[in-house]
Amino acid sequence: MITELRTYKLKKGTSETFEKIFTEQSLPMLKRWKVNVVDFGFSLIDQESFYLIRSYESIEQRKQSQDAFYGSEEWINGPDKPLMNCIESYNTAIVDSTKLSIKKTE
Repeated sequence: MITELRTYKLKKGTSETFEKIFTEQSLPMLKRWKVNVVDFGFSLIDQESFYLIRSYESIEQRKQSQDAFYGSEEWINGPDKPLMNCIESYNTAIVDSTKLSIKKTE
C-alpha cells in the first residue's frame, strides 16, 4: 500500500470556491471512481493551503487510477477547470504506507 499526500497552495481569495467545488463535485466523483480518500481539508494555520490524502495498492495502481480519472470526460467537462483556476501550485509526495509511523526526534 502507498499513500499519496498532496498539498495545494490556493490563489488568494479562492478558498471558499475551491472547497465548494471539491466537496460538491470532485469528492463525490472520487468516490464514484472508487478512489480511497483518506482525509482532506485546510491547513490549521493557513486557509489558502489545502491537503488531500489518498491511498492506493501500488504505484502502478495509482497511475492507472489517476490516468483514468483525470482523463475522463466527467473530470474534463466537470470540476477540472474551475478547481485548477483556484490553484496557484501543488506538491505531491508518495510514501510506503507500511512504513508509516510516528518517529521521535531528539
